[in-house]
Amino acid sequence: MKKTQAPETGEALREDPAVVAFLRDLEHPLRADIEKVRRILLDADPSIAEGIKWNAPSFRTTDYFATIHLRSRDRIQLVFHTGVKKKATADTGVEVADPAGLLKWLAKDRCMVTLGAGAVIDEKRAAFEELVRAWIRFV
Repeated sequence: MKKTQAPETGEALREDPAVVAFLRDLEHPLRADIEKVRRILLDADPSIAEGIKWNAPSFRTTDYFATIHLRSRDRIQLVFHTGVKKKATADTGVEVADPAGLLKWLAKDRCMVTLGAGAVIDEKRAAFEELVRAWIRFV
């Protein structure tokens, strides 16, 4: 997987200039909320970086694990998955605690996370950060 690198140091960038440009040009009613969720994801763990995958802002550690669902126009949603290639979790499943009820399971190793919009995102922030940290163990 190609990671964007800082030209002066060659170190991998957590914030991808392609994502910055994508979001700058994005016409979406919840663009500010998308930016907020992007920041929450990047701040949840130092191993998380971003990129454009599946024509949307996506997030990775060693492999991609979350993609913002841009078709949703009234609330922020993300698809949590376990990467590009099929893993054993497709059969065994992923187990993460979800006391806030943010997840809707789409398969054993994929779910939709619904955060809402506006102030609701702030209310769900702590629960979302815990889900992110739990999920990245499976990537």
